[in-house]
Amino acid sequence: MSINARALVIFLAIGLVAGWLAGLVVGGSGGLFGSLLKGVIGAFVGGYLFAALNINLGIKNTIVTQIITATVGAIVVVLAARLIAGA
Repeated sequence: MSINARALVIFLAIGLVAGWLAGLVVGGSGGLFGSLLKGVIGAFVGGYLFAALNINLGIKNTIVTQIITATVGAIVVVLAARLIAGA
């Protein structure tokens, strides 16, 4: 497995975990694909928000930091989608 393929698999796994955790926090189910989609979009949103707000979690484990960042982003995405859909 090449480095790029390994990085993609890790990114998707982090997205899946983050989407699942976001589903636990804010409720709702989307199945495997829904959790993956929430987590992947949340990874980008969380990364942008944390960088824009200059937030550093101070956790030395990179994977844990990425999961937390993606989960926060996924929660924001789900809540924003609910606000838009409800309006």
